Amino acid sequence: MRRAIVEMTLLGIAGGALGCWVVLYELSYAAESLAHSIFPGLVIAAIAGVPLLLGAAPAIVLAALAIAVAARLPGVSRDVGVAVVVTTMFGLGVLLALSPDSPPGIETLLFGDILGPTDADLASAAALVVVVAAALTLLHGRLLATGFDRGSARALGLSPALADAALLVLLAAAIVVAVQGLGNLLVVAVFVGPAASARRLSDRTGPMIAIAAVIAVLAGLAGLYLSYYAGTAGGASVALAIVAFYLLSLPLGRLRALRPVRRPLAEATIV
Repeated sequence: MRRAIVEMTLLGIAGGALGCWVVLYELSYAAESLAHSIFPGLVIAAIAGVPLLLGAAPAIVLAALAIAVAARLPGVSRDVGVAVVVTTMFGLGVLLALSPDSPPGIETLLFGDILGPTDADLASAAALVVVVAAALTLLHGRLLATGFDRGSARALGLSPALADAALLVLLAAAIVVAVQGLGNLLVVAVFVGPAASARRLSDRTGPMIAIAAVIAVLAGLAGLYLSYYAGTAGGASVALAIVAFYLLSLPLGRLRALRPVRRPLAEATIV
């Protein structure tokens, strides 16, 4: 339980911070697509008896390349290309999981095993926090300018495509690490739910990132304790707690919207 708390805290910090940019850039569907596309790689790694990272990494690269190729086909929109690739990859993963060679307990790939992290899992989560923190710090200005106005970003010499690519690479790396604990179906919750809640509570990126990280950590702890005392699945309990925090943020966001805005003295005088 103590090791699970450590891993969920690390994943919460990384997922909350990165998730804010996922929400602001409207990449929630991309996050879900990438998560589901790595399922065959996870199954192959489990059958071969190698670390899940070795199966997830090439699978997510293959999925990204397939999505890029499908989106360039004449008469095929990007959303259609993503949907075709995701369903194909996930279906392949299910076929592999149902094969006679699949080991027992293969369902943990779908729902995770947050209560059984290894030393390698904790080291990967800690490294993810460092990489995400360093990358987001370096890219903060570019991401902010591009997300605010893509046209103006080009005028400033910034490349929106490069910002999108950097964000997707970070997201892919984070999913590969987090999927080992939260599972293929539930991993996207930590990258979307806390950030969506924080978006209701703040309009500034700095506070939004801090709030999202705090919500992710608190939801992770609440889910783990629910799992411990109620005997429920760990990953599903964490996802349920994240949803509960989001539902709580809805009335809080409404109250915040109703709060009168304080105007500067000069503006108030003009009005």
